Amino acid sequence: MNKTTLVIGASLKQERYSNIAIKRLRSYNHEVKAFGLRKGNIEDVSIDTELMPYKGIDTVTLYLNPQRQKPYYDYIIGLNPKRVIFNPGTENSEFYNVLEQNNIEFEEACTLVLLGTGQY
Repeated sequence: MNKTTLVIGASLKQERYSNIAIKRLRSYNHEVKAFGLRKGNIEDVSIDTELMPYKGIDTVTLYLNPQRQKPYYDYIIGLNPKRVIFNPGTENSEFYNVLEQNNIEFEEACTLVLLGTGQY
């Protein structure tokens, strides 16, 4: 099933996990939106540098450390995703509480592992 995914913390650097995740998500035919600090493309996915009012986001996958996440809490809540994935290094108990209060599921997991094991 195609799950529209927003990658927050997208990087043009090929060695970054966010970059690899975008490519892997596309290889599994998921629609991908990306937000990062620098505009550009990763294959057929454009990286937006402004927060866009996307509709129909199933999953937000984070590649920002906890200190950099706070400015995005309200934005992510406003998207009303079904879930938020906290990739290794992004774990954030404060944000977990905010998500719980808004009935949004979250998990500490690696997007790449979830895709590779068929659990995405």
